[in-house]
This record gives sequence, structure tokens and C-alpha cells, in this order.
Amino acid sequence: MTALDRKLVRDVLLMKGQLAAICAVIACGVATFIMMQSALTGLSKTQSDYYELSRFGRVFSSCKRAPLSVGKKIEQIPGVSQVQLRVVEDVTLDVKGLTEPAVGRLISIPEYRKPGLNELYIRVGRYIEPRRPDEALVSEGFAKVHGLQPGHKVTAIINGRRKDLEIVGIALSPEYVYQIRQGLLVPDDKRFGIFWMGEEALSTAFDMEGAFNDVCLDLTSDANTAEVLRDLDRITRPYGGWGAIGRKDQISNKFISDEINNLKRMGLIVPGIFLLVAAFLLNVVLSRIIALQRDQIAALKAFGYSNLAVGWHYLKLVIVIVIVGEIIGVGVGCILGIQIMGLYTKFYRFPSLVFVLPMQVVLGSFSIACGSAVLGTVDVIRRAVRLPPAEAMRPEPPGNFRPTILERLGMTSLLNQTTRIILRNIERRPFKALFSSLGIALSVAIIILGHFSTDSLNFLVELQFRVVQRHHISIAFTEPYSLSAVFELQHLPGVIRTEAVRSMGIKMRFEHRERRIGLQGIPQNPDLNHLIDANEKPITLPRAGLVINTKLASILGLKRGDLVTIEVLEGAQPTWQVPVAALVTEHFGLSAYMDLDAMNRLMKDGNVVNNVNLLIDHKYQDQLYQKLKETPKVASVTIKEASVRSFRETVMENMLQMQFFNLMFACVIAFGVVYNTARIALSERGRELASLRVLGLTRGEISYILLGELAVLTLAAIPLGILLGFGLGKLVTTFLDTELYRVPLVVSPRTWSLAVSVVAISAVASGLVVRRKLDHLDLIAVLKTRE
Repeated sequence: MTALDRKLVRDVLLMKGQLAAICAVIACGVATFIMMQSALTGLSKTQSDYYELSRFGRVFSSCKRAPLSVGKKIEQIPGVSQVQLRVVEDVTLDVKGLTEPAVGRLISIPEYRKPGLNELYIRVGRYIEPRRPDEALVSEGFAKVHGLQPGHKVTAIINGRRKDLEIVGIALSPEYVYQIRQGLLVPDDKRFGIFWMGEEALSTAFDMEGAFNDVCLDLTSDANTAEVLRDLDRITRPYGGWGAIGRKDQISNKFISDEINNLKRMGLIVPGIFLLVAAFLLNVVLSRIIALQRDQIAALKAFGYSNLAVGWHYLKLVIVIVIVGEIIGVGVGCILGIQIMGLYTKFYRFPSLVFVLPMQVVLGSFSIACGSAVLGTVDVIRRAVRLPPAEAMRPEPPGNFRPTILERLGMTSLLNQTTRIILRNIERRPFKALFSSLGIALSVAIIILGHFSTDSLNFLVELQFRVVQRHHISIAFTEPYSLSAVFELQHLPGVIRTEAVRSMGIKMRFEHRERRIGLQGIPQNPDLNHLIDANEKPITLPRAGLVINTKLASILGLKRGDLVTIEVLEGAQPTWQVPVAALVTEHFGLSAYMDLDAMNRLMKDGNVVNNVNLLIDHKYQDQLYQKLKETPKVASVTIKEASVRSFRETVMENMLQMQFFNLMFACVIAFGVVYNTARIALSERGRELASLRVLGLTRGEISYILLGELAVLTLAAIPLGILLGFGLGKLVTTFLDTELYRVPLVVSPRTWSLAVSVVAISAVASGLVVRRKLDHLDLIAVLKTRE
């Protein structure tokens, strides 16, 4: 080791406590970067690899019923390389051990397995065999929840008849990596399952021989997706086509893609906060080291060390700290990354989803950490290098003190002597005080950033399921029925109130923009499904015109009074020109509403409905569930409380794990900033405090001077941190504003108090550590000075 290297080791050992705190902050930044980038890499690579291996389709469309001969026309669309025609139907399931009805989606597959689109990955068991109409494959999530294995049976209600499906295998599909029903917040594997059956068996059961109602396409590399969608819509329109969508709008893929985009954005914001704090701490610590070693720098130059050698010596100290923080951060980041991938396996059904840490991610984290540290200290090192030896041999000139603002305002009598010392020292170095407060404030902001999502989701659950949706059960019919079907439901056990709804798929077009959405016809004054404005107040549905949510209005550039074109995607498929009458606030999906009677008049097919909301007496719910399972007209049943439970059991519980790590990281920042600020203050003011002790001040009084300054900085940091947390939360909510969902910024008093408490406790803990050093202050050693 060279002489400078030995000096470097001595410097590190001398300031090991402060440097350890900085290493911890850097490690937190590196860990969050590694965690998010590894999750991003693993999820993106797994998605692309699985889509390629399974030949995931690029265009999807559904219709009422089309003859198989239409498939020939679809094959002739320019850009289409492969066509898959299927029968897809939703049915009610009667599952052993489950009181309420479940929903099964039945999808036809070839009797003989052959290469095609959306290839199934069979996890357990085997493929179906020809001429065995009862055999089926089941989705993995549904099988796991209900303990289904090959040989078990599940009862499906098909066209009013009970049919036992024999499970022969458990499978995965690229179409249902994120297995969620339309309209739900999260996947509900307990009440929604996918079943794949033979083409012949499923076609016979639903009277679809020689026909299909679902089509999937693969495209050539040079295909124009938009033109393929238009051509496919044109071909399927006479057969009740509901509008084609590309892969980017397929619901499972859309959820996964949104998560990947969020990881890309958040993967830089949170690590950036930690590394910003680390750069500030390094700047402060290195500034103090250089101030204390002015005479050593002069001696080094006098002995012939060049400016470059001196600068490299101090830069190596920075790099050593970064390397130690990097090693710890990579280790912690790997642990957190594995945890994240474990959470993803609960939501995303891939054949395998493993932790991946590419070397470029590790090198990238080191480059970012090292770059931020060097940028934070380069000015300090530059001043040390340019310091002339003669000037460096002299002690630093004493600081200039002046009366504080309060003293100049004549309020001296309000402050005792020790308090004036605190305020004078803060005013003497305002920028240092500002950045110290900013560092502490960032720990407050990180806690708010990590916890506001829980507050927001709790708010959404309360709003959606208590304020908007007042019903207990929502029922979907197999097809539109007259109002007599609603009266039949009214007489089922436990039903208190019914409210009819008609839903249909439409294309809404305004100028050059269009969207495929769901249109709901509801009563003018609904009791069980309220529409609310921006102030969460129910609005009355106008008798004429359209009501749309604000997100849809923003996408299409609509405002009240604008005339939109609506293409209905069912029945006679009429086209309407309808004015926008009002806007409503919603946090899920893109929706439009109109008066039920007005919709039926425009459709000219009578007073029909295809959905009914029920308010029930829970004492009779088991009897009601059994009746619904036996009702042929019922295609699916959605139970509100079950949806809420599923949401809380998955999303909310998983969030708690991430919040724990977030809390630990915030404590590291708060402790690191306060501890380093206190240690630097003690180093800078050791002679001053020792002099005051000699002059008669007690240990408590000099502790008050030093720790009182930290208390002022911490108290100033709390409101600043709250503002920063609010601003960062607002930034994050812009990332969570998508067509599928919008997460509002909601921060509860519990989160505010948690953030303040954690920072206060961390500040007190670091203050107590410094207080111990004050109690053992060596007055003789501190008072020694150069003459």
C-alpha cells in the first residue's frame, strides 16, 4: 500500500460511523434500483418469450354466430398469416365447497392437438382425447384455489342443463396470464376459471355446429394492424361482430404492459431520491474532512504530491464508499427482487417467472451511484486540489456571526442565550441548513410515497362498492330478455329489490378519434348503481343524450353538448348521433350511460335487458345462490362482497410487504442525515462546545445547543417533506392514469402521522448516539489548537 492508501484506511476507520450511514443510504438506492430493474427485466423477458413460444395472437374479435366458411374470407385479408376460429361461452359453475355461483369461460380447442395460436402449456395431466365430450382442461389459478387435480369433476350449467366436466389437465394460456373478468378490480381465481373443451363437444352443447363466435389472428411482419382490424370488422359485422382489437388492447396483455411501464418510470424516481441524499451527505462529510486536513494537504504538496494525486486520493474515498454501498445494495436488491417476483406469481400465470439480474443492471446501478456521488463531491475535491500550500498551512478563518433576524426585530428577550446560539449558527450557513432539512424531508416523502397507494385503494374500494355500487349481486343473462325475466328474479328467495340494466358493446367516434367501449342503459334515477360527479354527489340521468366518464371525454376530446357517433355492435347494429349530456367521475375503465327507455327506443327491439342488479337479504343468500345456479337464463353472477374480499386478500396484503421495506429505507435516510449532520456539527463546533463547558455550561446545556439545532432542522423538514411527498405522489398518480384504471392521490391522517413519527424517532435515536459522544467529550484534547 502507498502512503496515501494507508492514510485513506485511517480516514475511513476514523469516520466509520458516518461513512457507514452514507453507505446505508447508497445501498438503499442501489437496492431499489436492482429490485425494480430486475423485476422489469424478468417480467418483460418472460412475457416476450412466452408470447413467442405460445404464438400469442395479434388480433382478437368476437361475434354472435358466424359460419365456418367466413374463416376463408378472413384468411384472405392482407397481412393475415394464421386464423383460429373458436367457440367461447361463459357459464355458471357449481363448485364443490363453494356456496356462491362461480363463472366458467369455456373455450373450444381441437380434438387432436396440433400447432396453432395461443398454444396451451399443460402444467399437470394431459391433453383432451377425441370423442370424450366431458373432458376439459382447467386454468391453473382456479385449480389451485379449489384443489382440483386430473380426475376431479366440476359441474357447469350449459343451456339450462347440468354437465359434469372431467378435469384431465391443468393448463396455462397466453390469453389469460392475468386472468380477470371484465369489470372486476383484480383476478378472482376462486370464482372465475377458464376451461378448454373439444370443439365438437362445445359446439354441440351451444348449438354452434359449423359455426364460431370468436376468432384470433396472427399477422405477417409487414402487416398494417389498423387495416386488418377494419377488414375483420367489415367481414364479421353481418354476423353480430363486436369489434376487433389488437394485442395491445387485449385485457390480460394490457394489465401486464401497464405494470411494465410503471416499473420503467418508478425504477428511476425512488432510487434517485436515495442517491441524491447520499450525494449531499458525501459533500458535507468530505467538506469537513478537507477542512480538518488543510495542514495535511499542504504537507502532501510540499512533499511533492501533485494536484492530481491529492484529488485522486479524496476521490478514492468517495469510490470506496460507493463500492461498499453497491455490494450491500446488490445483495439487498436481489432479496427484494425475488420477493417481487414471488408477488407477481400470484397475479401473472406464466409457465415460469424467475428472478433475472443481468450484469448490465448491476453495472448500471454502480455507474449511477458512482456518478451521483462524484457529482456531489467534485466541487469539494476541486477546491482541495487548488488550495495553495501556504494558505493550507493556516487555520480556517473564524466564521462571521451576526444577530439573528429575531434579534434584529427586537425580540431578544424572548430567547435565552443558548437558543440564540442555535439560531445564529443556522443563519450563518443557510444552504447547509436547507439541504440538511431537505435530506430529512425526503425520508418523510418516501414514507408518504410508499403508503399513499394503500390509502388511495381503500378510498377507491369505499367509493366503488359503498357509494357507487349499492347492490349486492349483479347478474348477466345469456341474452337480452324482456322485463318479465326481472320480475322472475324479484320472486327469488331473499331478493329485496331489482334494478334492470342493458349493456351493449359500441364504437364511439368523434372527429378522427374512436374507442370501443361498453354502453349501459340504466333507469333515470338508479338506486343500486349511482353515477357521481367530481364532488362524489349522485347525478340524475338525463332523459335524452349520453353520459360519459371524464377519462373517455379526455381521450376523445369531448365536452358537454358535443355530438358523437355511436355504432352499436349487436343486433341490427344501428348507428346513432347522440349529444353528450353530462360527465361523470369514474376510476375504472371507459364507460358511457344513457336512459334505459331511450336506449330501447333507439334499438327498436322492445323493452329488453341483459343485466340485473340485486339488493338481497343475506339471511337467504345460500338459498338464492342455489336458485341462481339452477336458472338457465343466468350466464354469470358477480357478488360484490366477494370481489371486495378478493381485492383485500391479494392487492392490499401484498402491499404491506413492500411498505415494510419502504419504511426501513426511510428510517435509513432519516437516521443517516440527522446522524451525519450532528457528527459534522460536533466536529466543527467541538472547540466551541468545550469552551462553553469550561466557562460553566452543563452537559445538558451544550447538548441543547447541538441537538436543538438538529431539532429545528427536523421540525422544518416535516412540512417540507409532506409537500414533497404530496408532489411525488401526484407525479406517480399520473403514471397510474390509464384507460383501465385511475388511482387518485389520497393521503390519510394515519400516513401523515406515520411519516412524522418515523422521522422523529429516527432523529431522536441519532441524537442520542451523538449525545453519548458529547458526554465523553475530552475537553483538553478538543481545546488544543494550532498556533
